[in-house]
Amino acid sequence: MLCWPFWAEQQTNCRYTCNEWGVGMEIDNKAKREEIEGNDGGEKGKEMRKKALKWKESAEIATKEGGSSYTNLELLVQELLQPRESEVM
Repeated sequence: MLCWPFWAEQQTNCRYTCNEWGVGMEIDNKAKREEIEGNDGGEKGKEMRKKALKWKESAEIATKEGGSSYTNLELLVQELLQPRESEVM
């Protein structure tokens, strides 16, 4: 993921994407195509792809039936479908 933080939460998103999760590369308005392509094919690019695949696999597990995201969404839907006390009376 290419990150070009400009304002608001973009700085935080860029920091996590690039430094914490290791799946991004920060660029600015002077970035050249050759620089980006050079990083993509090297060891750093291979490592980013490997980490991105790991995130993909984690997301797939979480969204399958029984996964954490699936379960949390199911709980939210059940909560929303429950009548409020003011509606019961």
